[in-house]
Amino acid sequence: MTANSPKLMPIAQALEQMLEQITPLQQTKQLALLKANQRILAVDQLAPINVPPADNSSMDGYALAFADRGKSLVVSQRITAGSSPSPLQAGTCARIFTGAEIPAGADTVVIQEKVTLDDAAKAKIPADLTLGQNVRPLGQDIKQGDLVIAAGTRLDYRHLGLLASIGLAEVPVFRRPKVALLASGDELANAGESLKPGQIYNSNQPLLTSLLEDLGAEVIHAEKLADTQIATEQALALAAEQADLILSTGGVSVGEEDHIKPAVEKLGKLGLWRIAMKPGKPLAFGEIKGVPFLGLPGNPVAVFVGAKIFLSPLLAKLSGALFEPLEPALQKATALFTATTQIRQEYLRVRATKVKGEWLLEAYSNQNSGVLSSVVWANALAVLPPDSNIKPGDKVSFMEIN
Repeated sequence: MTANSPKLMPIAQALEQMLEQITPLQQTKQLALLKANQRILAVDQLAPINVPPADNSSMDGYALAFADRGKSLVVSQRITAGSSPSPLQAGTCARIFTGAEIPAGADTVVIQEKVTLDDAAKAKIPADLTLGQNVRPLGQDIKQGDLVIAAGTRLDYRHLGLLASIGLAEVPVFRRPKVALLASGDELANAGESLKPGQIYNSNQPLLTSLLEDLGAEVIHAEKLADTQIATEQALALAAEQADLILSTGGVSVGEEDHIKPAVEKLGKLGLWRIAMKPGKPLAFGEIKGVPFLGLPGNPVAVFVGAKIFLSPLLAKLSGALFEPLEPALQKATALFTATTQIRQEYLRVRATKVKGEWLLEAYSNQNSGVLSSVVWANALAVLPPDSNIKPGDKVSFMEIN
């Protein structure tokens, strides 16, 4: 079997097929600016005003007509930020403060350190000025009618500050994707419960719930499935009625107790299964009653890697985000480890350290897909193509994960 076998699909091809099946949500709502952090903007935002709305001073000093440079001028008014100035009397200057509006008739500001007052309380203006010096012109930042932020942008603190600067108190955003999160396995117990013989704690649910919230989704339903075909089908059918995306962990292999795959095939359609990646080969994608379904493996590291590679771009498209990368940014580094890959692209948990401008990668000692502590120790994933034979000193690609 090769990495191009239809039974073991290359990662890029799998992601492309998944994204083709995703239709962005269209429902929008008006949201208060202070509630819009990490939401996706639904409509282009054009500036209703100029920023700044008038010429203003960038320094504390004296405003004057450029033609009056080198003269001693009567100080005819005092202008503070937030006040409305009077037109400047010809042959005079105005005491002005940072952020204050430039009066009509003035076009230049000289900083206060370069001005002295004579015995007649006139301001002695130096001659070595330039026209418009220390003046922030109307619309210097944003001009009325400019596109300020494009639809499809995920809003963060920078965008919210910029939108506030043009006077917006609320913005139109897309509805957050609703995700149903299902975990398959009788062996799973929730944190805080007493473990029965043969059980382990369910780490995938809090891991994915938190990640989904970070990605702007709303987890509307989280359930641990009983290891029966009937229970699996019932849970998937209910999830399809409520959610925009169904996400499961475990149950996608070929064991007798792995019920997710046949349940999806019965209720909907399974578009792809088994990916040429490690960890995470038994990864499934399809739809149930028109709702996209993504089935991640059960091992926690495989869940983490699968979510980074596939879940993030799927949610970005579903939520209407137009400017987020569909693939993680890769950088080059020098390996400090030995590794051999076969027919799958492998993701190694590594710690990236920059030494004298060069990235160095140290691999975690145990790369088993059940060792979740490696994800906390690591700050990056080394991306090793199929049929690689990596030795210390070789250049490899990596993606940051923190």
